[in-house]
Amino acid sequence: MNTDKINLLMKLYFQPLTVFLFISCWLAACSAKKSPTEEDVNKRVYLEEKNPVSVLVLDKGTFSKQLVSNGKLHALKKSELSFSSDGVVSTLPYKNGSSVQKGSIIAQLQQQEQKLSLAEAKIAIEKARLELEDFLIGQGYDLKDSTNIPDQLFETSKIRTGYTEAQQQLSKAEQDFNNTVLIAPFSGKIASLSNKLYEHPTGEAPFCILIDDSSFEVEFQVTESEFHELTVGLGITVVPFASNEKFEGTITAINPLVDEHGLITIQATVKNTGGLLEGMNVKVLIEQEVSDQYVVPKAAVVIRQNQDVLFKVVDGKAYWTYLQILYENSDSYAVVAHPDKQASLEVGDTVIISGNLNLAHESEVAVQ
Repeated sequence: MNTDKINLLMKLYFQPLTVFLFISCWLAACSAKKSPTEEDVNKRVYLEEKNPVSVLVLDKGTFSKQLVSNGKLHALKKSELSFSSDGVVSTLPYKNGSSVQKGSIIAQLQQQEQKLSLAEAKIAIEKARLELEDFLIGQGYDLKDSTNIPDQLFETSKIRTGYTEAQQQLSKAEQDFNNTVLIAPFSGKIASLSNKLYEHPTGEAPFCILIDDSSFEVEFQVTESEFHELTVGLGITVVPFASNEKFEGTITAINPLVDEHGLITIQATVKNTGGLLEGMNVKVLIEQEVSDQYVVPKAAVVIRQNQDVLFKVVDGKAYWTYLQILYENSDSYAVVAHPDKQASLEVGDTVIISGNLNLAHESEVAVQ
């Protein structure tokens, strides 16, 4: 048998054997893999996480009802001071924010001309007095005993001798001299002082403003429905927007007029213990105690389906309850169950006060 025939017979013999061995090895490898369990096939087990929350046990108590409004402070005493005379500032002992006492000299102008005019007026009045005295002696009267001089004669004599004119000149000279001095009409603080020493005040604006900041008037507005709860003498609390400091005050006047916006203007006075300024914007709080209320922190109330709700915890789950908010203050609500939603609130209910933002009805919760 030749070589070609031998090779052909060997290929025909070994080819099925090779295929058989390949299939056998593949089946053996597959059988060596671990058989999947039913839980591993297309399944994953998710453990539901419980939402951590903080709670309180609902009870009834007294609610501090707050009426909140915005107002502006105005000094009870405020005066714009200016010089009536023209001149250069020669004395200026104070600056903005300085405290001054009533009668103190705030500023003074140069006085050379005014002093000279005053001196001349004093001389003129003395000369006129001597002439008047001589004239009256000639009429048989003594100026020292002016009560015996007939009124008409006395007035005519003063005009004829120039005494009346000299009196007017003296009064004008004294006024001009006094106008060079700016005197505090009351005790307070200097504000809006822009002029400096040796400058010439223009007179277009006040030289300065004097403010009595010991107490302020605060003016604010309330609605018609809130007006009936207010009376003259009722206490208020004023809180500046710039700080959290509180100042106590008292309502002094209620304007008996409703404006076009349905608002009523209220005025109150507040003592300044330090920190209040003229024109300052403030928040006005009026508190009244309301008893027998369900009181919850504001954080306990959230919005669901465009309604106010809070969550109660029952057997580890959160159930929302529709509410009506009766009163509000800076940190709390006085609430009742919504009468139209078949909701209920009772003393002893466990109410969620934090961790409630993402809760749904019947969410599982873990009380912390």
